[in-house]
Amino acid sequence: MTLESLLLSQDPELVRVIRPTLEKLSIDVEICHEARSAADILISEKFDAVIVDCDDLKGGLEVLQGLRSTPSNKNSVTFAILNGKKTTTQDAFGMGANFVLQKPISTLNASRCFHAALNFMVRERRRYFRHPVKMPIQIVLGDKKVKASSTNISESGIALQLREALPKGATPHLQFTLPETDHKMSLEAEVVWADVKGRAGLRFHHVEKESQVYLEKWLDARLEDELPGAKDLIAESGTLQ
Repeated sequence: MTLESLLLSQDPELVRVIRPTLEKLSIDVEICHEARSAADILISEKFDAVIVDCDDLKGGLEVLQGLRSTPSNKNSVTFAILNGKKTTTQDAFGMGANFVLQKPISTLNASRCFHAALNFMVRERRRYFRHPVKMPIQIVLGDKKVKASSTNISESGIALQLREALPKGATPHLQFTLPETDHKMSLEAEVVWADVKGRAGLRFHHVEKESQVYLEKWLDARLEDELPGAKDLIAESGTLQ
């Protein structure tokens, strides 16, 4: 698995510099030449990084401004490319950019910027990373105990398969043991969504610090399998916050 980025620009020189720089960091690049198309893509697809040519592309600034309101990419690491004549660096940060680059952009400057941002991209990937896993789950809802099986888990929630539907908004207690460990998890959760086929998505609530840390470390190890080097980058980003 690699990181994913969207580059919005019609500037061939900008693409010539940025694309290989990102690819050297194992970041796939999808290039979009029109602001309207980019806005549609950002609604339906998730990216670890979004790079916007704000001043030299019609509608580019509007894409940057609207990015934080898109459900899929509101937390993506965002780069504003400016030409030094229109938008100021301060304005770009105020619109939600995490990093700002000024044209003309050299390969060295681009490399330094994306290297600095890489650990933040990986940390965000970890935050929404869902690991597919099948393990037995015991659900305690009031005086009723129900057996279920997980389909995936993240640091903030879990997806389940049951024989019967769970009521949306219910707050069951979950008990399970993470695979390849002897660590028993006992968590409160809330049913965020459920369907008639017995599938449900739950968000964890009030997780004890020890359990949260253990779950995050377990997920880090699985993310490392898919994204080599992720563990070190997450640790680095933690020291920068």
